[in-house]
Amino acid sequence: MKQAIIVRQDLKLPKGKAAAQAAHASVEAVLRSDKEDIKNWRMSGMAKIVLKVENEKELLKLNQFAKDAGLVTAVITDAGRTVVAPGTRTCMAIGPNEDEKIDEIISELKLL
Repeated sequence: MKQAIIVRQDLKLPKGKAAAQAAHASVEAVLRSDKEDIKNWRMSGMAKIVLKVENEKELLKLNQFAKDAGLVTAVITDAGRTVVAPGTRTCMAIGPNEDEKIDEIISELKLL
């Protein structure tokens, strides 16, 4: 079991902002997840992997692939109070779910 968090690189977010956005995505995806998946994920160590995409188009494409595969996703849209304009999609999370199911979506991505 694991969760994948994917961050846009074209925004050039400061490290702290990227970390906060990734945390938002992680929490939101967990809140949307099945209780049994959460339980299994917690019991297996709550693994997370943080990856990167070049732009919003890639982010949304991955989101659709994951949704089509029946996985829980959460795309984060920033409020625009600090670094980016309001409504900017910064990152997303997939899962938690079985490694194999998530790997089918993220296998081509590079680590952040």
